[in-house]
Amino acid sequence: MSDPTGLRARKKARTRDAIGDAAVSLFLEHGFDRVSVNDIAAAAEISKPTLFRYFPTKEDLVLHRFADHQGEAARVVRDRRSGIKPVTALHRHFRAGLDRYDPVTGLNDHPEVVAFHRLVFTTPSLAGRLTQYQLEDEEALADALGEGIQARLRAAQVLAVQRVLARTNWQRIADGRAAHDIHPEAVADADQAFSRLR
Repeated sequence: MSDPTGLRARKKARTRDAIGDAAVSLFLEHGFDRVSVNDIAAAAEISKPTLFRYFPTKEDLVLHRFADHQGEAARVVRDRRSGIKPVTALHRHFRAGLDRYDPVTGLNDHPEVVAFHRLVFTTPSLAGRLTQYQLEDEEALADALGEGIQARLRAAQVLAVQRVLARTNWQRIADGRAAHDIHPEAVADADQAFSRLR
């Protein structure tokens, strides 16, 4: 027996992915500011109102790729094994991302990923919207760490460290270096940074 609810959800997810992929392709080819929402709707073969049902803002058409990582630091802290300190769990998680060459660590030299990061980091409205995502992550992490100013300060420090590490890795790649060659430096930087957080 088929599950109509599951089928509907899968179709909706495929439509969302198709719209997002069409938008990112256009943005990478022409630049964020030179592509209109009408252009994206036409490329995805949908109406403008339909597009806005899936993505509330033009910036969200790009930044939806970060959605999988929304609240990730808070999840790492909440799901850590007993006896593991929060910063240790976050350090291990970041290191594992480096070993997987996860784009969120900045250590990924696939041309499409490099171009995507360049688009995000060099477009003011995208960088601003990304900051909003980061503030939401900071709030979630602070909640996972406890209450009060200490939890908020710790959350801000951890996420600032991760942001600086990722941006540094991306910049090295943008300067023409290979991710594989950068990996040892990225690991050493992460170890040093998280060691200072402790």
